[in-house]
Amino acid sequence: MKKQTIYYHFTSATLRDGKPIPAIGKWLTFEGTPIPCKCGLHASLDPFDALQYARGNMLHQVYLSGTIVSHGSPINKFSAQKRKIVATIDDAEPILRLFARRVALDVIHLWDAPPIVKDYLETGDESKRTAAAAAAGDASWAAAGTAAGTAARAASWAAAGDAAGDAAGTAAGDAARAASWADKRALYRCWFNETVVAVFAAQKAAQ
Repeated sequence: MKKQTIYYHFTSATLRDGKPIPAIGKWLTFEGTPIPCKCGLHASLDPFDALQYARGNMLHQVYLSGTIVSHGSPINKFSAQKRKIVATIDDAEPILRLFARRVALDVIHLWDAPPIVKDYLETGDESKRTAAAAAAGDASWAAAGTAAGTAARAASWAAAGDAAGDAAGTAAGDAARAASWADKRALYRCWFNETVVAVFAAQKAAQ
């Protein structure tokens, strides 16, 4: 029996059209021809690509079936006629915050980060997040004219901000552009994918 391909897909508490998230193991069907970004049931081959399209904190491992159409060059998502959830992380926000902090720390040498910012990024102490966000914003505006300052400000705001999904995406994108885009993007992809796969594996082992 051929092993089915695992894809990844982020959702909020409901589907895009407001309908409930299907139960694990239940096929969701789209009647029509799937067109990426327009219609169909979407998912990506790895978590990092799925993150770029995240609309919420729920992260699912899914199967796709029927007609499957790829999108992007390189390919970063698919639209299909059928999608079935096989495992779910109900709240991926801790993963997103961890990733955002790790990315921000990767570029922290590019600017003179206040101690509170360094402390928050290194420890993840949520009691210090608001103060870290304020300090990062105030200190970084002075360096806004430089590539390093811009990247550092974006990464630090991202790591300390409230929207975890946007945080991870912004930190990964802006920090990567400030350094070597291809190398940094590949590194951040690896970090995020490894973390997500490990969490799903631990969840499965605990069942």
